[in-house]
Amino acid sequence: MLTRQPAEIGMAVEAVDTPALLLDIDILDRNLKQMADAADQAGVRLRPHAKSHKCPNIALKQMALGAVGVCCQKVSEAEAMVEGGIRNVLVTYEIVGEPKVLRLASLARHAQVSVITDHLDQVMAYSRAASELGVTLSVMVDVYVGGPRTGVEPGGQILDLAQQIAVAPGLKFGGLQAYNGAAQHIRDCTERRTAYAVYADKVNKTKELLEDNGISCETISGAGTGTYMWEAGSGIFTELQPGSYIFMDADYATNLDEDGRLWQGFENSLFILTTVMNCRARDYAIVDAGTKAANIDTAMPLVYKHTGIIYEATGDEHGKLELAPEAAPLRLGEKLRLIPGHCDPTVNLYDWIVCIRDDTVEAIWPVSGRGAVL
Repeated sequence: MLTRQPAEIGMAVEAVDTPALLLDIDILDRNLKQMADAADQAGVRLRPHAKSHKCPNIALKQMALGAVGVCCQKVSEAEAMVEGGIRNVLVTYEIVGEPKVLRLASLARHAQVSVITDHLDQVMAYSRAASELGVTLSVMVDVYVGGPRTGVEPGGQILDLAQQIAVAPGLKFGGLQAYNGAAQHIRDCTERRTAYAVYADKVNKTKELLEDNGISCETISGAGTGTYMWEAGSGIFTELQPGSYIFMDADYATNLDEDGRLWQGFENSLFILTTVMNCRARDYAIVDAGTKAANIDTAMPLVYKHTGIIYEATGDEHGKLELAPEAAPLRLGEKLRLIPGHCDPTVNLYDWIVCIRDDTVEAIWPVSGRGAVL
C-alpha cells in the first residue's frame, strides 16, 4: 500500500513534507540524453537498469530516447515495469524457485522477456515454466567477471549451458551477460580501466569459444555507469546496462577521471529533502532524515550547496549534521537537500518521487517496483 503523497502538483518545493525524495526533471533529462547519445554514437544498444529508479515513468522516458528495453533485478521489478508499459525486460539475476520462475514466464505473454543463468538446473526450470505456459524465454549465460557475484567462469561450462539452452523447449539462447559491479566503484581511473580490460578479455574469449562451436552470440550485455564508456567502444559489448547515471550519488562522486580529478560525468538530479528538527547547539543539528530515509551502505549523503556541514546518520528517523566553525548557522524548520550516498537502495525507501522543475512540483511518480524482494 502506497503512503500519502508528500506534495501536490504546483506546490513550491519549500512546502513539500519531509523526508521526501526530490528529482530535478531538467537535470534528469540532460542525463538521459547524454547516455542515449553516447550509446547511439558508439553504435551499441542501451538497456538501462531499472533497479536504480524502479519507476515506469522514468523507464518510459528512457525508451522514448531509444532504449531497447530495461534491465530488472527481481521478478517483482519486471512485473512493475511490464505493468507500467515496458515491453522488453531482461532480468539480470538468476531466478530460483518454481513460483518466481512461473511468474517470470507469465510476463512473456505481455512482453519480450530475457533472463540469465549460471546453472543447468535453472535452464531446466525455465524450460518447464515456458513450456507449461506456452511462451518463449530468451536465456543468457551469466559470465563470471568478478565482483564477487554470480556467473560461470569462462570456458567449457558456458559452452555446455549455451548448447543446452539452444535445444531446450520454450527457450532460445539470448547471448552473454557480463557485469562487474565492483569495477564501477574503483576510484582511480587507470585501475578501473584495467579491471574493465581484464573482464572484457574474458568475455571476448568466451564469445570466440561459442562462435568456434557454431553458436552465434549476437548480444553481449553489461556495463555500468563507471565503465560504460569503455564497453561502448570495445567492439565486444553490444548492449549497455547503466543505471545510476540518471541520478548519480555521493559514492560515484568519489570516482576520479583520467586527470585524477573528481569525475563529473553526469549531474546530481536526485535529492533527499529534509527538515532541521533541532539546532540548539552551534556545532551540530538534527534533521528528520535517518536510515529510514537515506541508505548509507556505501557512502554517507552529502549536504547539497552547503560548506562545512557533514551528515551522520544517528538513528532510524534522525540524522545528525556536524557543523564546522565556518558553516552558516541553521534555522529550526529549514529545508535542506541531501545527495544520496547510494541512489538505488535510497529510492527503494520511498513510495513516491517528487518531480520538480524550477523549485516547483511538476509531477509525483510512484516507485512501483520498490520493496522488490520477490
